[in-house]
Amino acid sequence: MLEGKLEQASLFKKLVDAAKELVQDCNFDCSETGIALEAMDTSHVSLISLELNADGFSEYRCDRNITLGLNLTSLTKILRCGNNEDMLTLEAQEKPDSLIIRFENTQQDRMSEYALKLMDIDQEHLGIPETEYAATVTMPSTEFQRICRDMYAISESITIECTKAGVKFSCEGDIGNGSVTLKPSASADKPEHATKIELSEPVSLTLSTKYLLNFCKATGLSDTVTLKMADENPVLVEYPLSSGHLRFYLAPKLDD
Repeated sequence: MLEGKLEQASLFKKLVDAAKELVQDCNFDCSETGIALEAMDTSHVSLISLELNADGFSEYRCDRNITLGLNLTSLTKILRCGNNEDMLTLEAQEKPDSLIIRFENTQQDRMSEYALKLMDIDQEHLGIPETEYAATVTMPSTEFQRICRDMYAISESITIECTKAGVKFSCEGDIGNGSVTLKPSASADKPEHATKIELSEPVSLTLSTKYLLNFCKATGLSDTVTLKMADENPVLVEYPLSSGHLRFYLAPKLDD
């Protein structure tokens, strides 16, 4: 059987909220090492990869590999039945037809339990290829969210150019254009406020602003976000977790 306990439901809530912007029905692969999800959006432009390792749970057991086919909209509805600070337990039997979701609030001596029916989802394992990235930018996740939101008001496309001098976000739309440039910075007191750039060669990619803004639903999971880029390759947008990761891949817009 599968049983995983999280001290606070807020983590899993935020993960599902971020994932449901891209995919509706997907398989959660559960093993003794933790819970993983890989899925591509219907337009085959973006991909999500989630890993929540076993040591990220206060208690975790998975006796054999189990695949849980879930509709994320339905899962979100049930997760909203619990408070963010509730202890969350996910439970499934060896051959499950439903996922048991339990919320416990010890201060109020309150426990609630729901069963979400599982789906049989035919989904191939994608196998993300290893890529050598020419540029890696680590920056505050709130700053990245703000830039994407502001650019989306102007254009459906955003160009990210990375050089040793800094990283420049620019857009051009019917109403005008705009740009934001971040120079490499260091903050000993608050490293999460720093912008760090690792570069082997300059990179410039044009991407969908809407998709990047959807990725920003994960902002609350991490103080920082990392962008990894290589010309004509999907950009990797990663939000690190204390025990695991949440990664998004987005194909660039190529010139005709």
